[in-house]
Amino acid sequence: MAIFGKGKSGGMMNVIRCDEQDYIVWKWRPLGQEANTTTRENSIRYGSSLRVKDGEVAVFVYKQKDGTMQDFIEGPYDDTIKTANFPILSSIVGLAFGGESPFQAEVYYINLAGNNQLRFSVPYFDVFDPRLPDHGVPMAVRGTITFNITDYRGFIKLNRLINFDHQRLMEQIRGALTKYVKAVVMNVPQEMGIPVVQMERQIMNINEKVENYLKPRIEKDFGVNLKGLDISSFEIDKESEYYEELRQLTAGNTAKTMNAQTDLSIKNMQETQRISLANMEETMRIQREEAQRAQRLQTETNFLGAHALNQQADVLKTGAQSLGQMGNMNMGSGGGLNPAGMMTGMMMGGAMGQQMAGMMQNMGQNMQQTMNTPPPTPNVQYFVSANGTQAGPFNIPQLQQMVQTGQLTPQSYVWKQGMANWEFAGQVQELASLFAPPSPGAMPPPPPMP
Repeated sequence: MAIFGKGKSGGMMNVIRCDEQDYIVWKWRPLGQEANTTTRENSIRYGSSLRVKDGEVAVFVYKQKDGTMQDFIEGPYDDTIKTANFPILSSIVGLAFGGESPFQAEVYYINLAGNNQLRFSVPYFDVFDPRLPDHGVPMAVRGTITFNITDYRGFIKLNRLINFDHQRLMEQIRGALTKYVKAVVMNVPQEMGIPVVQMERQIMNINEKVENYLKPRIEKDFGVNLKGLDISSFEIDKESEYYEELRQLTAGNTAKTMNAQTDLSIKNMQETQRISLANMEETMRIQREEAQRAQRLQTETNFLGAHALNQQADVLKTGAQSLGQMGNMNMGSGGGLNPAGMMTGMMMGGAMGQQMAGMMQNMGQNMQQTMNTPPPTPNVQYFVSANGTQAGPFNIPQLQQMVQTGQLTPQSYVWKQGMANWEFAGQVQELASLFAPPSPGAMPPPPPMP
């Protein structure tokens, strides 16, 4: 059953709640009672109700002879206090108070939802550049941390709830920050290879390194959850005796590095241009040789038929001469007409006639094919200017291949006989089609699946 009823001791009912806006830990007291004003400060009256908002936890602390015991009520909660939610309180009231008198308990609210920010400033300390290990340069670090409470049981173990002092906790955290931030920052030049005078330029990388070092230590020391670290500045004492010496050393090395990088970049660019030009010249040479070879093969093919006709004509001429001689052959002892020779001549004449007919037919077909062959494409040749170097001449097929390999673009300069000046290839009407994208219907559909 519930442990609270109307009560025999009378008095006003309490509403236990926290109306504070910004707090980490807040102690509840009965209405109208200040700290240490009554011995019944921690007496909870019968019938009291408890309200705990979402993002809060209410901690009931009971001091008994065998030690301190605690009940934790996490929000949201808004109800009369019941034994089901207060297992420790149930046994205390039943044994010590018999369920009749008010019980003694301290009630603390812990804020789990709020974010707490703490600004810190690490005073000047010496930071050593590895190039001048004996010349310390004073540096200060300023920033902010953001933290909250997630593990309230761990927080209570590390921090006293009674007479909790928010400012005292902040000062303790600030002191730990000074120690930990200093320990990391003073080793940054050596570990990260960053000159002291250039640390401000690497503030994000250094911030990450400090936060990774800081987070587990702050959480272990104070039971809070470190949500973020923001280092706002590194301040170097520019009046220190070693600052100017270190600055000049860094500036000199930076200038040398920049000059070396510039020289290397120029050398790399020149080498890249040389290689590109050599590759383009070699590609053009291969394309030119391939075009010449194709042209020779075409010429040889065109004259192959004429050569075959000449060979056939020579054969027929020889056959005709032999036919005439056969007509005069004397097959007997007497003179006159030779019948056998005539028969042989007639047979050979028929064979030659057939051969002549076949030859004439082939000649007709070859002539017809020759007549149907279109005239050769005009050999239009252009010169190309790349990186101030002239190359060519190249015909249209060669220029097409150069477009496909990226060696010829619409912004490349070209020239051929008859042109007054060099012009962009994309502005020459004869070459504009080389750069036109393929039409959507130009590509055939994919082959069917086997």
